[in-house]
Amino acid sequence: MNDLGTAFATALDLVAAGDPALLRITGLSLRVSLLATACAALIGLPLGALLTVARFPGRQALITLLNALMGLPPVVAGLLIYLLLSRSGPLGALGLLFTPTAMVIAQTVLITPILAALSRQVLEGLWDEYAEQLRSFGAGPWRAVPTLLRDGRFALLTVLLAGFGRASAEVGAVMVVGGNIEGFTRVMTTAIALETSKGDLPLALALGTILMAIVLTVNVAAQGLRGLAARMGG
Repeated sequence: MNDLGTAFATALDLVAAGDPALLRITGLSLRVSLLATACAALIGLPLGALLTVARFPGRQALITLLNALMGLPPVVAGLLIYLLLSRSGPLGALGLLFTPTAMVIAQTVLITPILAALSRQVLEGLWDEYAEQLRSFGAGPWRAVPTLLRDGRFALLTVLLAGFGRASAEVGAVMVVGGNIEGFTRVMTTAIALETSKGDLPLALALGTILMAIVLTVNVAAQGLRGLAARMGG
């Protein structure tokens, strides 16, 4: 118990002092997760809106696939990206494996189905409200999608926060494609796993404290945005 208490105290000291290694790892984690969330949003949100307004053969199968991919095991996603980016893979010539870019790609693959599926669910109520009016103006699916995304922006922010929270907590895929290289691809989740296995509890606890603070902040922000969206809709 004394050793654990000492480790917690040292961890808090590292956070309070702004330890350089701690800041470097945290900064890379945030950059990778934010960029992955932005990339996934560019794909997932329009796809979710299109699935809301359009009716086409295979639509239900695509919705089912997206829902299934929400539970895609991270290590499987990491393995697929690894095979694509490895020297013998189709994208091996780009030299992206074991770089932050590969980690962004892996996280994007993981959270795009989440953003698409959740945005479709969020926008369905809005489409029920706007569908008749938009059709009366002759707006087809491609014109209706931007309208839904604009008017549902507050609710969609909660979807983005959910995606960012999922990305920031990811460890399996980024470990496979990033390699956990110190000073280059080491992020909070992979560093926590490594430092714990090495017995360096203070650094692992410090990183865990920061990660929990980020997750808590994201959840509080999401709750606040849900309330704002409800008031705006009311």
